[in-house]
Amino acid sequence: MSHVGDASEVGDVSEMNDGLDVGGTGEGRGQAARPAVPLPVVPDADWSRVLCIVAHPDDMEYGTSAAVATWTRRGVEVSYLLLTAGEAGMAEPPDVVAPLRAAEQRNACAAVGVTDLRILGHPDGMLEYGLALRRDIARVVRQVRPDAVVTANFDVEAYGGFNQADHRAAGLAVVDGVRDAANPWVFRELTEEGLTAWHTGALLVANPSQPTHAVPVDEDAVRAAVASLNCHEAYLRHVVGHPAPDVMIPEILRAGGTAAGTDYAAAFRYYGL
Repeated sequence: MSHVGDASEVGDVSEMNDGLDVGGTGEGRGQAARPAVPLPVVPDADWSRVLCIVAHPDDMEYGTSAAVATWTRRGVEVSYLLLTAGEAGMAEPPDVVAPLRAAEQRNACAAVGVTDLRILGHPDGMLEYGLALRRDIARVVRQVRPDAVVTANFDVEAYGGFNQADHRAAGLAVVDGVRDAANPWVFRELTEEGLTAWHTGALLVANPSQPTHAVPVDEDAVRAAVASLNCHEAYLRHVVGHPAPDVMIPEILRAGGTAAGTDYAAAFRYYGL
């Protein structure tokens, strides 16, 4: 989720729910009271495929993987697309780190029932918004043909501080790449590759400061989400002061549950497309 040069951001992940306006109460940081109007459930009943697009290995593991575990258990096919290999996220050289982080991500995927993992290999820490990235995203959207796309929070301020640069570039590129995939006259070379236009029905932004919807999750999904983050064992050893996953992840999901009027939930900002 972060890099050697900005380890403070990883420490601030523990503040992911601080400032969350649960259900529009406006009461601010860390309030646990049930909202007057719970967040509605993400309308996912008829989904068969979901594509999750994030910048780095481990970006899906901060609560969102509980929703993934819930979907896959129901028979939904979930694919992960990582825009970088996360090779700048540890002290070792990138050629050592990239395959290690890929292996850890494969294990994290397996913990929540995901078998389709794709890594594009754009430069970690230097992910650049632009046509090349939009085209790469649109290509995979047309390949997977999902009902919904999930990405991570890409606000300038997030997780208790300034959001990491790759997260911001990734989120904006996902928004545009998903819409590009639906337009047959954008990136016409994709049509020449045999990839016809695809309209995705929904875009979900995970862990937003002001969620609009939630995916209720049960204790099995919470445990799966904890296991998925624990799979990033080598990476977590490099993050000084990272909260214990078996404490941090339930806290995130309990906060989502508070907003949704249930025990646990993954919170999202939902956009119908």
